[in-house]
Amino acid sequence: MIYALEGKIMAKKSGLAIVEVGGIWFRVFVGAGTLESLPPPGSVVKLFSYLRMREDGIELYGFLSERELSFFELLNTISGIGPKSALNILSIAKTEELFAAIREGRADLFGKASGVGKKTADRIILELKNKVDFHESAEMVKTMESDEDIVEALVAVGYSRVKAKEALSKVDAGLKESSGRFKAAMDMLKQQ
Repeated sequence: MIYALEGKIMAKKSGLAIVEVGGIWFRVFVGAGTLESLPPPGSVVKLFSYLRMREDGIELYGFLSERELSFFELLNTISGIGPKSALNILSIAKTEELFAAIREGRADLFGKASGVGKKTADRIILELKNKVDFHESAEMVKTMESDEDIVEALVAVGYSRVKAKEALSKVDAGLKESSGRFKAAMDMLKQQ
């Protein structure tokens, strides 16, 4: 299976990103939030992927983070939720908010997604409530989201994405606050 693609964005269309990897152009289905977050055509991007084999063809779905991919896969285990509905759900809110909605039993948030009615939204809450360790997931998602924000901030001040990620990976895991993690990563980058 294909776990991730890293290549140049050739085009962005409604619900699609065309990514060129080693001379092969991949059509990757993406959610609205992912599409908006992608850099402009010509930029290099890494998308975590989900490959779906069907009788009439192969579909590739892309995500900017592993947590989005994991949540997408979890949504696909629910009867009545296919890949398109799962993408629509991921487009309505950040993953952390979706976890919180499951924990709090707020099916109305899921009902906002195109193609998801009240019964399906209720089923999402019912089926996922026991499948997710919320305390651990919320902490993990918080850290991942702030780490992504930190990488973006480091890129914005002139460091390469690769160097920013490398420096951030060396920051003490016990340091939880984003500002402290940013400062520690910045100090490492200045020393290089």
